[in-house]
Amino acid sequence: MNSLIVDIRPADENDAFQIAEVHAAAWQNAYAGIIPHASLRRMIARRHGEWWRRAIRRNTSVMVVDLGGSIAGYCTYGLNRAHALSQEGEIYELYIRPEYQGIGVGTRLFRAAKNSLRDHGCKGLVIWALEDNTIAAQFYTGLGGHDIAQGFETFEGRRLRKVAYVWN
Repeated sequence: MNSLIVDIRPADENDAFQIAEVHAAAWQNAYAGIIPHASLRRMIARRHGEWWRRAIRRNTSVMVVDLGGSIAGYCTYGLNRAHALSQEGEIYELYIRPEYQGIGVGTRLFRAAKNSLRDHGCKGLVIWALEDNTIAAQFYTGLGGHDIAQGFETFEGRRLRKVAYVWN
């Protein structure tokens, strides 16, 4: 019998290129048909392996799901950037490769980031997601998040609503 070890851990520089691959696959899967094509392609291209390597070197909080040496997902997190909200922590991004979605690794990654923020003294958590990203909306509400605020992002003149999911 073979066993696969699931390790959720801080990212290191050696993970950078695999994180870039996860980013590209997950963003294409999540946002194709929502974010205009040219904008989406630019956003994906900007987050290449060297971009991630620099982010990790700068001590950006990046956590990965490592499945036997393959990166299946990542999240970035830190202090809440929306000062109008009382939650102190924020998960900026949480993405899983499409082929690994639905098997629980996203939930484990979410909980690990949430616990890390709590351990660093943050009270409450916020995550923003585009309203039209129904997979994210279902995921966050399934984890107990409450939609309490809205904002907008504009891509190529197209205004998209985003919602804030919070945990206190």
